[in-house]
Amino acid sequence: MTTPAYLRIRTELEQRIRSGALLPGSKLPTEAELREQYSVSRATAQRVLSELAQAGLVERHRRRGTFVAEGARQENLLRMVNPVLQGPEIPGRHAVDSAAVIPARDADVEMPGVDDDAPVTQLRRLKFDVDDNPIAVELSAVPFSLAPRLLDEDLDHLTVHDYFSRNGIPAAKSRVYIDPVVLDDDTASRLRLPAGQAVIRLRRLTWLTDGSLAEAMWHIIRPDLVEFFIEHSVLSTQD
Repeated sequence: MTTPAYLRIRTELEQRIRSGALLPGSKLPTEAELREQYSVSRATAQRVLSELAQAGLVERHRRRGTFVAEGARQENLLRMVNPVLQGPEIPGRHAVDSAAVIPARDADVEMPGVDDDAPVTQLRRLKFDVDDNPIAVELSAVPFSLAPRLLDEDLDHLTVHDYFSRNGIPAAKSRVYIDPVVLDDDTASRLRLPAGQAVIRLRRLTWLTDGSLAEAMWHIIRPDLVEFFIEHSVLSTQD
């Protein structure tokens, strides 16, 4: 089934917003410009801009036009589960906080099926928004025997599932848990939040085709700066 024009155009603009190609305050094409650029009807152009506004990504102003919203920071939870899902991420940089090979018992994340003494590669990173506010702490642990050269990668931009795919590591499935947790002193300091604050932790386990653990990781994301969403598209044959 062909992807409807409105969905294709909306997805393209959404990706540009969330990737940082269109920064907060940037002006989007008008309805007339969208009609000319994509050869679509007025109704389709209206729908694209309306749905972006409903998602909180843009603000529409009569006579002035449509602009990228200041709060356009959203995270698709499905990206954590599906290693092949394509789509935009929150714009902003990553920074490596620590990277080391340590015993699994010290990984700061539960690693079911991995011996406590087994070496694992632990990577802790900070995520910043376009204003350079720290919005997330991410911790990942991978059995060293599975990826002994992992630390040779560009760790600022590393995506573990992509690394598995590029290196023929047969990851089979992922499961995400949503845990309410209280911030410890170290994580609170990294996020510039008070220790003891209740937050949501997204914890993901990934297994290989033989059932052994490939990765354990968690995200703690500032709830005051990021919205979580799950989007399900109902395809239509109408333009």
